[in-house]
Amino acid sequence: MLYPKNSIDKLGFTEVKELIKAHCLSEMGQLMVDKIQVMSNYDQIYKFLSQANEFKNILVNDAALPIHHFFDIKSLANKARIEGAFLSEEEFFQVQASLLTVFAVIAYFNEREGQYPNLEALFEHLPIEKAIVRKIEQVIDAKGKIKPNASRELADITSGIAKAEQEARKKIDQIFKNASGSGWTADGSLTVRDGRLCIPLLAENKRKLKGFIHDESSSGQTVYIEPEEVFTLNNRIRDLEFERRREIVKILTALTDELRPYVPLLLSYHSLLTKLDFVRAKALFAIDIEAQMPQVVNEAKLKLVNARHPLLFLNFKKEHKTVVPLNVEIDERIRIIVVSGPNAGGKSVCMKTVGLLQMMVQAGLLIPADETSVAGVFKQVFVDIGDDQSIESDLSTYSAHLSKMKNFVEQANGKTLVLIDEFGTGTDPQFGGPIAEAVLETLNHKKVKGMVTTHYSNLKIFAGNTEGIENASMLFNNVEMKPLYMLEVGKPGSSYAFEIAQKIGLPQPVLNLAKNKVSAGQKNMDTLLVGLEREKKEILDTRIKLEKQQKHVDALLTENEKLKSYLEENKKVLIREAKDQAKNIILNANKLVENTIAEIKSSNADKEKTRDLRENLNRELLKNTIKPEAVKPAATEEELKVGDWVKLTDAETTGQVMELIKDNVIIAIGDLRTVAKRKRVMKVSKSAVPKEIRKSANSYNNDMSSFSPEIDVRGMRTEDALGAIERLFDRALMTGFGNLKIIHGKGDGILRKMIRQYLKKYDQIDRLEDEHADRGGDGITYVHFK
Repeated sequence: MLYPKNSIDKLGFTEVKELIKAHCLSEMGQLMVDKIQVMSNYDQIYKFLSQANEFKNILVNDAALPIHHFFDIKSLANKARIEGAFLSEEEFFQVQASLLTVFAVIAYFNEREGQYPNLEALFEHLPIEKAIVRKIEQVIDAKGKIKPNASRELADITSGIAKAEQEARKKIDQIFKNASGSGWTADGSLTVRDGRLCIPLLAENKRKLKGFIHDESSSGQTVYIEPEEVFTLNNRIRDLEFERRREIVKILTALTDELRPYVPLLLSYHSLLTKLDFVRAKALFAIDIEAQMPQVVNEAKLKLVNARHPLLFLNFKKEHKTVVPLNVEIDERIRIIVVSGPNAGGKSVCMKTVGLLQMMVQAGLLIPADETSVAGVFKQVFVDIGDDQSIESDLSTYSAHLSKMKNFVEQANGKTLVLIDEFGTGTDPQFGGPIAEAVLETLNHKKVKGMVTTHYSNLKIFAGNTEGIENASMLFNNVEMKPLYMLEVGKPGSSYAFEIAQKIGLPQPVLNLAKNKVSAGQKNMDTLLVGLEREKKEILDTRIKLEKQQKHVDALLTENEKLKSYLEENKKVLIREAKDQAKNIILNANKLVENTIAEIKSSNADKEKTRDLRENLNRELLKNTIKPEAVKPAATEEELKVGDWVKLTDAETTGQVMELIKDNVIIAIGDLRTVAKRKRVMKVSKSAVPKEIRKSANSYNNDMSSFSPEIDVRGMRTEDALGAIERLFDRALMTGFGNLKIIHGKGDGILRKMIRQYLKKYDQIDRLEDEHADRGGDGITYVHFK
């Protein structure tokens, strides 16, 4: 149950229905969209959601459904039901085209049996009666016209008409030729008047040719005569055409009589086509708003994950903007959420999003939220949004609100969703606040679920101290005085009345006077809320920064693991090769020793021979002796150049020379840079450097070549501008640039101030300077590194 009845208009549900209707192919589908209602039966809701979700999957992931023709065959079936009535050629063609669409759709799902169970249920036990199509095809051709041979009589009549027309044409051509030869005719050729073929004659010659005058020209100089000989033939043709029309009616009547027993089946086919058009329109709308099917539970609860208002989403999509997603949960633990915050901060949109998406789910529509969202079923939805004052009913704005509160308190229960905008407003806050608090307390006792928006401090305090009710606030950037449109559950929000008034330009004396009139307790509370907002924003910024740093660390760890794996693999290969070589050396040594001993014995230990053999042994030993590597002298300036690969002599680290400064060498090691003395580095060949390190260096060089130390942040939001500057700052440090140029514009100076405050926290910065006055002045900031 919806209360009041105009809730669907207040929440935007009527606009959603109009957008769905635009996707319908038929009037029947549009009428079905008009009948969409918010349901409370769990099984029905789940079935309709599943049908829309399955059709969406077909449109996105499967072959196109063969839907070509949607005609209102219900009205045709009802017409055929009447004895003596008959369908026209066009109407039979519509029936035939619709039936072919039905049969193609059923065949489509039969090929995918079990894949779309909820859509298959639409035509379960529905027979395919092709006899109807065959009967129609015998009479109606592919263009929707009756076939000339639909009956023997019609074929004879059609043949007779063709012969008579041919004879008449031949006769009038001959007469026209003779008249032209005699000079009786006017300029031009044969023409049609009143459906009859006529000869144009000069008016003075009209009595020279017997016939019937059908018309004359506007000047009266030309008359159009149908010759007497042709007149009789044309009358014969006209009689045959009447006979043909009577025969066609006879054939169509007989065909309608054959169709009459199938009227109930035709109505079933009509129902299937209507439902398909309806579900297809819902699926297309779901694709437009990037909707998903949430988890549906038969409880009075909801959990929205990354939800977006569908109408706002479509408007922003046209303007290439993005909607800030909403995350909110209402269940038995947190039954009512009290949302506070500044005007135009998004409180009402947040509440309308909750209400509209809940209505859509209970109407069987997919919603623009993550599929991990949970949607329950509420038996009642009560809404109080906007001004409902009525002159006819003698109701003021506040009286109208109180009238609704009366119904809410009396009718609401644990399965009711209540949405109240600007709770308690419309009267003296000194009395409106307590009344609103009492209503809220009563609703909470009844276990009602819902969301209310307010500026009243007593409601915020009540929500903070009451079980089942939770405060929430719309985040606000109190530095730039801009809303962030993000809902934060757990803390109330400030209205920022003084801050917004100051930004708008209300005179300072007026503001000071207003501040003096606010009670000390209220002032302290509002200041506390503003401070909380500022701390919350700083924590959010810190969290984002830490996430970025963590991603960078994770990338370095991954690269380190790859290098470690590469080195381990090479180590195994080298050890295996060394072992093979050692094995071969030992085998060769054994053979050499055995041969030497044998030769000494055979020469009876001859001194000369023994000396030669000993020298031979020494030569073989020297071949397999590893010579100690001579320590290479430190590379000189002439030996090293930018781009060379070097290795630190006191470590196994390899890098590429980026710059030579006096006795120092700047080396790039992956994404890092280091400075080493020349005597600590040793030049190595490129082939000795692992591929992973070379690839990393190439990536770094590409970054160097594409890096620009200048950024233009004009027109950006502050958080976007600071994020872009931070990324540029990191790259500048890595690439060794000495300064940056930030173009932020002048304006009110707010963006410049925020950027400079942000940059002061970096120790690597030496100083900040304005550009020369002739080249932009304080609209440009130069950042100089130490």
